[in-house]
Amino acid sequence: MNRFLSLLVSCIFTITSTYAQEKFTISGIVKDSSNGEVIIGASVYLKENKVGTVTNSYGYFSLSVPKGQYTLVASYIGYKTYEQPLSVTSNLQFDIELKADVVETKEVVIKSKKEDKNVQDTKMSTIDVSIAQIKKLPALFGEIDVLKNIQMLPGIQVAGEGNTGLYVRGGGADQNLILLDEAPVYNAAHVFGVFSVFNSDALKSAEIYKGGIPAQYGGRLSSLLDIRTKDGNNKQFNASGGVGLISSRLTLQGPIVKEKCSFIVSGRRTYADLFLIPFRKRQPQFEGVKLYFYDLNAKINYRINSKNKIFFANYFGKDVLQVAGFGIDWSNATSTLRWNHVYGKKIFSNTTLVYSNFNYGLGVVSGATAFRWVSNLREGTIKQDYTWYANPSNEVSFGISGSYRSFSPGRLEPRGDESIFKPFEMEKFYAIEEAVYLSNKQKLTTRLSVEYGLRYSLFQNIGKDSVLSYNGTPDDKTIVDTTFYDRFELIKNYQGLEPRISMRYLINDRSSIKTSYNRTYQYLHLLSNSSSPLPTAQWIPSTNVITPQNADQIAAGYFRNFKENMYEASVESYYKWMNNVVDFVDNADLIANPNVETEVRRGKGWSYGLEFFFRKSTGKTTGWISYTWSKTEFNIPEVNEGRTYFASYDRRHNFNIVVSHDVNERLNISGNWIYGSGRPITIPTQRFQFGYSIPGYIPSRNNYRIAAYHRLDLSATLNGKKKEGRRWNDSWNFSLYNVYMRKNPFTVFVDDKKVKDSTGTEKPTGEKEIKMIYLFKIIPSVTYNFNF
Repeated sequence: MNRFLSLLVSCIFTITSTYAQEKFTISGIVKDSSNGEVIIGASVYLKENKVGTVTNSYGYFSLSVPKGQYTLVASYIGYKTYEQPLSVTSNLQFDIELKADVVETKEVVIKSKKEDKNVQDTKMSTIDVSIAQIKKLPALFGEIDVLKNIQMLPGIQVAGEGNTGLYVRGGGADQNLILLDEAPVYNAAHVFGVFSVFNSDALKSAEIYKGGIPAQYGGRLSSLLDIRTKDGNNKQFNASGGVGLISSRLTLQGPIVKEKCSFIVSGRRTYADLFLIPFRKRQPQFEGVKLYFYDLNAKINYRINSKNKIFFANYFGKDVLQVAGFGIDWSNATSTLRWNHVYGKKIFSNTTLVYSNFNYGLGVVSGATAFRWVSNLREGTIKQDYTWYANPSNEVSFGISGSYRSFSPGRLEPRGDESIFKPFEMEKFYAIEEAVYLSNKQKLTTRLSVEYGLRYSLFQNIGKDSVLSYNGTPDDKTIVDTTFYDRFELIKNYQGLEPRISMRYLINDRSSIKTSYNRTYQYLHLLSNSSSPLPTAQWIPSTNVITPQNADQIAAGYFRNFKENMYEASVESYYKWMNNVVDFVDNADLIANPNVETEVRRGKGWSYGLEFFFRKSTGKTTGWISYTWSKTEFNIPEVNEGRTYFASYDRRHNFNIVVSHDVNERLNISGNWIYGSGRPITIPTQRFQFGYSIPGYIPSRNNYRIAAYHRLDLSATLNGKKKEGRRWNDSWNFSLYNVYMRKNPFTVFVDDKKVKDSTGTEKPTGEKEIKMIYLFKIIPSVTYNFNF
């Protein structure tokens, strides 16, 4: 490793030494002129020599050029192009404010030309999600959901009804690193997956990496979803919100010190349970029923000076469900404290402290069986990241991070004096994960660019804990010893090198080909035998028995833009090898099992596919079409008798159409159609006599595919009339979810076949049949939105 790092550093400094002539630095931040929000990914370049860059996640840019006269150009889709003549005789630092472009009702509405990132960037397998665009699309119950829109992108499987899980290029729902302002979110679902935890009113940007993941990030096998919230309007106070059929939301933002310090607070709550209040006196079964969730985002940022800025972001969300004396609740809490600092003119620093807490509880409210079961996962992380803008051809990133995690699998608490239960707590797990990385984005020629790097990760499973040793396959019969470890004593150590490389060859200014390779390690495991990511699923670290998962992925693609970047198209192929993937024995007992490793089996997996994507981002008609063909299989020696089988989320075909059309300045209509071929499940296909019972016979795991999933959604947004000088703006959104009332299977099961006799009474025939459970038919919704 030391040799590799020395060679990498040597190469970087050798390359940069060729730019030893005197140069000056132009640096600054690109912002929205109306609210002061930084613009991520804005293009900044010099007209004369075409030297350019894009702003980072904090809106920062830096260019190094020789002494001379230049014209600086900054642009971003939806904004007017900024041009500024510069006489460069020394280092220059200033902010750029872009003004929103005027939208006309013609086909071409963006006067500034968008930087051709789809073709020019070394990134591949990466898609930016427009928050403004998804707000125009149909939404279940009127709740705009960034995760459900991401599920319509290529390479991401249709998860199915009531499931916000992401299944990316053959990976499971637990193999995605989901970050909210750099803090990990361990369960991103409300209402068992019907909605996600992300309130669109608070979001600024969302970007998903399906491959070519930067060396800065690690810890998951399949993807990175990087979500950033707004910083808050630092120019004037602003309020926005909406009132829907099942929920309402409100966002407040404004300056604390104008153009120096700002805040944003955004909250939403469902109130389906409030509709039950009038019925509780007349119908006792509704007494005590609770069904709601709420979110709260809060953020404050303070610009100390041109070189220092501090951010403090928080999120808290909770679900509560209580019916017939049984209750379940779960919550996420995250906090992020960031300090941005610029050293000189070329080094950008980001110091981050992160806290994340996920917990759930369930139990019986009263009576002799009253109890409460609670479980949680806590994480604290410190990170230090640097970006060195060495010269126009090299952008070097490096950093270090460390995380401490505490896993509490479960604790039983009796409720009341009548409870028959005794207090009980399962042993906790503790772990430390550290990483260091170094990467360089290098322009080798005018046509060839490459981004290469290396990440080293170290994982330590530590005490306090008692650890079982097994002689052979872990089960209750092969336990041979128990070893006790003190607090912070090392139990098991794992480490891994994770090389990352992406290359882009520019065919011309409209098309390019790209390739990438990355290796990833995952030291955490989600124990769940459900096809949907339930809140009761248990996270555990790698142990002396359960080893880390790792994956290697290669990808290649062709990228082409048309009509001055109005249309972008791409086709990508990928192949992924996965080692130590986790699955479970038949009838696995995962709840409150102190020896849960006896239910886990490990093996290999692989996935490959082809993805097509066509998107139109400008004009009065926007949207995209995506198609994915993919295949994902596992081979785990002690599962399915060692035979290869399909992953439970394997879908051969996924097809999506998304369209949004501005009829005029006030009316927008939009729709989406989603199709996913059937996913596999395990069901018995035969029965046999065994004593007095007739059990079912299952020939293999995931031996049956449920019906294909498809639906059509439509929506219309009517904006209020705008009056000169009035700040109040409002709109009405009308949506229809599942327009043609498709009964999409949530799950299927085998049950007795029954027929009605002459009296209309249902009687069993002695045969079995497959029955389906579905969640939604057509769902209309209406939402009133406002902004002032």
